[in-house]
Amino acid sequence: MIKVKGLTRAYGSFIAVDDISFECRPGTVTGFLGPNGAGKTTTMRVMVGLTPATHGDVTIGGLHYRDIPNPGRHVGVLLDASAQHAGRTGREVLEIGARTMGLPGVRVDEMLDLVSLDGREAKRRVRNYSLGMRQRLGIAHALLGDPSVLILDEPANGLDPAGIRWMRGLLKGYADQGGTVFLSSHLLHEVEQIADEMILIGNGRIVARGTRDELLRDATGGVFTTLVTALDNHQLAEALTERGLVVHQAGEGLRVTAEPVDVGRIAADKQIVLTDLRAGHEGGLEDLFLELTAETQRDVLPNDMSADEVRA
Repeated sequence: MIKVKGLTRAYGSFIAVDDISFECRPGTVTGFLGPNGAGKTTTMRVMVGLTPATHGDVTIGGLHYRDIPNPGRHVGVLLDASAQHAGRTGREVLEIGARTMGLPGVRVDEMLDLVSLDGREAKRRVRNYSLGMRQRLGIAHALLGDPSVLILDEPANGLDPAGIRWMRGLLKGYADQGGTVFLSSHLLHEVEQIADEMILIGNGRIVARGTRDELLRDATGGVFTTLVTALDNHQLAEALTERGLVVHQAGEGLRVTAEPVDVGRIAADKQIVLTDLRAGHEGGLEDLFLELTAETQRDVLPNDMSADEVRA
């Protein structure tokens, strides 16, 4: 369990993190989302004792990080995959960590296997690793002590699509076994696929939090829509209308004011074959994210400039 209460971190007159509070429960993945410079990394540095809080408190399992005995056995941390000793081999990095934590050497081999770094790669010096390989090594080090809590800053950074899918499965499986996962990212679509709860931060303040469905409900005003296409759209439209749903033509399919599961059930009841079924509010979370963190977004066109003018 991670508890953050009234956390503030100031650098002179600049407030990097402004009075934030939240909890991360065992068995869940919590996504910490925000633009670059929103306060994510500062918050995580305070969590693990690298940066002192100006005000407020952070505890992990009821203790401050500095008071946790042999903390690597309880909290796995990855804040910067590029901060590993460039002159050591991947295996040496893990062996030093294992000795520091009092772990058997076999644990190193287990972690190398877990993150798919083979024997040849493990013998290479970290300076010769790609960013994705450093990320895998960093995750291996975070998991080395079999901790109950993981704190990861941008863990998907540098991973290829297969690596990102692997990481999602790894972290979800870790949480399913009772672990607490807290990960930051500016990649909304990646986090929403695995996070049980998401916390959105902008300008150092929490601007929204909740499950994916709760955030979508806020983003859409509680109105859900579905895009659906069937072999017989006319038959499907009649079936949906009979159930009192609002149906409109949308390209080659239909837009329905209902959730996908409800549309699917009606189609199944009428034995109507569907060729496409998806949420019609897929941009809802992204729109909410951009709206709530607009003041800290860097990549915004001036109000009087169009995309065509930029291309020109």
